[in-house]
Amino acid sequence: MPSLRFLFYFFHFIFFSTLLSAAMSSDAAGDCAVGPAESSVPLVSFLQRLQSEALKTFGPKSFDPKLYVDLPLKQDLVVTEEAFAKLQRVNGTITLSELEKFVNSFFGKVGDDLVYEEPKDFVLEPEEFLPKVKNPKVRAWALQVHCIWKNLSRRVSDDVREWPERHTLLPLPEPVVIPGSRFREVYYWDSYWIVRGLLVSKMYDTAKAVVNNLLWLIEVYGHVLNGARVYYSNRSQPPLLTSMVREIYMKTGDLVFAKKALPLLIKEHLFWNSGFHRVVIQDLQGREHSLSRHYAFWDTPRPESATIDKESASKLPSDSDKEAFYRQVASAAETGWDFSSRWMRDSSDLTTLSTTSIIPVDLNAYLYKMELDLAFLAKKVGDATISKNFKEASNARLHAMTSILWNAEMNQWLDYWLSSCARDCEDKHQFDARNQNDKIFASNFIPLWTWNHKSDTSKHEIKVENILESFQNLVFCVMLESLLLY
Repeated sequence: MPSLRFLFYFFHFIFFSTLLSAAMSSDAAGDCAVGPAESSVPLVSFLQRLQSEALKTFGPKSFDPKLYVDLPLKQDLVVTEEAFAKLQRVNGTITLSELEKFVNSFFGKVGDDLVYEEPKDFVLEPEEFLPKVKNPKVRAWALQVHCIWKNLSRRVSDDVREWPERHTLLPLPEPVVIPGSRFREVYYWDSYWIVRGLLVSKMYDTAKAVVNNLLWLIEVYGHVLNGARVYYSNRSQPPLLTSMVREIYMKTGDLVFAKKALPLLIKEHLFWNSGFHRVVIQDLQGREHSLSRHYAFWDTPRPESATIDKESASKLPSDSDKEAFYRQVASAAETGWDFSSRWMRDSSDLTTLSTTSIIPVDLNAYLYKMELDLAFLAKKVGDATISKNFKEASNARLHAMTSILWNAEMNQWLDYWLSSCARDCEDKHQFDARNQNDKIFASNFIPLWTWNHKSDTSKHEIKVENILESFQNLVFCVMLESLLLY
């Protein structure tokens, strides 16, 4: 039986996510000046204050701001805040000994809110494990990698369920697989590669648990969060959940699993194709095309990097400029490319991030694959109408990508920049070929992976393959401009 505290916390977030969804799906021609914003969670606000004080006390060397917003409280927030207010300060800074004593007294260790969970479907050498790998040394190495699953398997602690208001970690219902190191929680698109690996290891139940946790996030928030922390609720990550469900179905044939997932996957599709994520562009023939962009529902520093974001924004002249920057930096985090010159107007200046002004090739390629996967899953569970609708949606997106993102001279897809004077909530944009970004990024070629090869023999794909052949053995990290800054 869940505690009253948990029920209160759960319904608080149901209510909050409803408000968030309503605001995001409101008429795009509404009040641009206000735009999206998110109310603060008291625990996160306090932990950000602690983060700022810790930076002043400990200094910037090896300082990890995320550590402080991941700390679990030992006591209620009001008690912790009262003790924090009483800490001695010298010239406005808490002394080292005072702060260390406070943290040790009022907080558990970072990561204690996840506890080890033995994966029930793990075996040392699965049947039919990599049957084509015959080399003994390679097989031995692969089995060593396989054994790492045991090191990364966790479950949310009982404390998180009993005292959810003391934790930024979300009470995911099933066991989790974490990326590791300072990334102590589940992340969205990391989970795709985790699921692919689990399927190779024949750990089908664990793979389903990973997916069920992400589906739970859609139930509560209306979308899959960037990660399973309350402070990640303002954004998502590249949408690959539908692909995870399809991969699991292809390995297991579990129709019950697919049928349960389908309504929530459709809900996620709506998240990416409505509100501020949806952009309509009219081509030169007057036809309208709907494409998607990254857009974080946020205009303050990211809690997990608040001290860094504030420092980056400090040179901006006005509060409105800073708010705009905070939205752009959070939106860049949603892309999975945080951070790249791909999102900047000036590649040497992080404050020129303009993520929400870009229609990305890769995001729309992932959504094209999502639509194909939804059509496939709907057909498998016997819903011909939904299958037909999403097949039509995939065709419409393919046509939109060809009309807006395809560059015939370069034989590849290019990101499209919205006009620099366009407002976030402008309901329609006019296509201008000069707005295509002609720089070569790895993301330009993502459609080669998401393309429906069996049903489409597009000459565009063939042309891109010819481009790749012309590169031959060039090193992609040199030829394809990613230019990671951090």
